[in-house]
Amino acid sequence: MVGPDRLATLLDPWLAGGGATYVAVSRGVRALVLDGRLPDGTRLPSERALAATLGVSRTTVSAAYDLLRGEGYLRSAHGAGSLVSIPAARVHRPDAGREEPAGVLDLTVAALPAPARLLGAVTAASADLPAQLAGHGLHPFGLPALRAAVARHLTGRGLPTGPEQVMVTSGALQGWNLLVRAVCRPGRPVLVEQPTYPAVVDALRAHHVRAVPLPVTAAGWDRPPAGMSAAHLTPDGQNPTGFVADEAARREVLAGLRDAVVAVDETFADLVLDGPVPPPAALLRPDVVTLGSMNKAFWAGLRIGWVRADPGLLNRLAHERASVDLGSPVLDQLVAVRLLDDAAAILAERRDLLRRSRAALEEALRARLPDWRWTSPRAGMALWVELPRPSATRLAAAALDLGLRITAGPRFAVDGTADRWLRVPFTLPAGRADVVADLLRQAWERSFSWTGRDSRASRWTV
Repeated sequence: MVGPDRLATLLDPWLAGGGATYVAVSRGVRALVLDGRLPDGTRLPSERALAATLGVSRTTVSAAYDLLRGEGYLRSAHGAGSLVSIPAARVHRPDAGREEPAGVLDLTVAALPAPARLLGAVTAASADLPAQLAGHGLHPFGLPALRAAVARHLTGRGLPTGPEQVMVTSGALQGWNLLVRAVCRPGRPVLVEQPTYPAVVDALRAHHVRAVPLPVTAAGWDRPPAGMSAAHLTPDGQNPTGFVADEAARREVLAGLRDAVVAVDETFADLVLDGPVPPPAALLRPDVVTLGSMNKAFWAGLRIGWVRADPGLLNRLAHERASVDLGSPVLDQLVAVRLLDDAAAILAERRDLLRRSRAALEEALRARLPDWRWTSPRAGMALWVELPRPSATRLAAAALDLGLRITAGPRFAVDGTADRWLRVPFTLPAGRADVVADLLRQAWERSFSWTGRDSRASRWTV
């Protein structure tokens, strides 16, 4: 439920626009629903309570609620009050197909090319390989050398860690999948950010777990609801908003989830581009499960990540893993050891590269699309852009016709909302920012009257 004070604050920008108040209230609620700030099923304040808070008549709020019911954004149930509803609609996302133009520029993948030092790490790892060949090569918890290297890396970031607390995975996503299998039960509520990395929600759906959205913006999280069995949070470079939570925000959200198993995804923790890096969440609450990855900060083709947790929980994850795989490739793990040994230099280069690309893309978008809005992300690899009006889905479809594949906001939402938002990665070289901005401007103009093909939504977004 959203309280009358909170809803009044959220509605304030729309009430300042003039016109009939009931229309302004309905317009504001509708926009908040489509942006994902009022998730499906949220209980709105009673007409009397909201009217008192807004300082308007109850008739005004009743008229606004009636208008929203007629449009399908509100439903009422006896004894349950007025609940947010998403009008029935199928969300589409452009995907590869036979009609796709040749040479498509793909921005559905937010990932960098390999660092220059990777080849040296591979050469050094190859020299390390003979010492492993006498064994069977299966390490469900990870190669001991890599578990120790990850422990050193986390300790260096301010989170004291021993190798026994580390389990090597193929990435943070595999760690999340194993945790869901081990601790979540079908039908139970699990909190995920909205918007969020799409595969986080896909994993819950695959295991028939109920995803409950926690609204988040570049300014921070909303207050988490009670009764969650587990939660997935990304306080260090939230994907796609780029939000970095300060220590106070971390403490507050963890306190609100005191009875839940909390997984904190630190995939972008090594790619904080501006300002201080707050303390790791597991330092503030020891039972936090930390998910980490080298796939964004180093190279996505490496497929190495980890889970940091109590050894007893890691045993449960290893049991679940036995039906998925028996461990990560030994050579890849040896490469990862070498990269982590050189992490300070590699990560400094990666952050510098991203800062330049971010600045170039922001400058190009401001010049060509001055009505688009975003908060410059403190971390990560993408801008989370708010369009002046819907629809990002239409824009993405029009962009594909121009040779640009990009992911619209609904793919990042639990309930298919956020159609005024667009994720625009800045992982291409800074010199290509003008090309991306030009294509987006053309697609935006075309989308006003776009009537193209009915593109099927894909699960491919990284």
